[in-house]
Amino acid sequence: MAQYAILIYANDSAHSPDATPEELAVHDRHAEELINSGAMLAAAALQPRDTATSVRADSITDGPFVDAKEVIAGFCVVEAPDLDAALKIARSNPATQQGGGVEVRPVAGFFAKGQ
Repeated sequence: MAQYAILIYANDSAHSPDATPEELAVHDRHAEELINSGAMLAAAALQPRDTATSVRADSITDGPFVDAKEVIAGFCVVEAPDLDAALKIARSNPATQQGGGVEVRPVAGFFAKGQ
């Protein structure tokens, strides 16, 4: 099966310090569904945008790489038989119903420590 990265875009991380248990629960349920389906290979929720540091050549700056309304709030890598199946998985991400969106890209290579 092919592997796809799903990049999650939102105004900020769902795991902000002021996130309520209810706000986090919808994301946790989604992750559990992907794990239980066998599609999820890896996932990471990122800390809020104000914790980002960007590097370009010799320049280091606070904040995300690009100053934009939305930032990458997290990502996951899934296995799916084809792009259509990966898009179906991506559409179920809570960010798509909360004003954010996702980007789906085929994975060219995958490395995980211990594999």
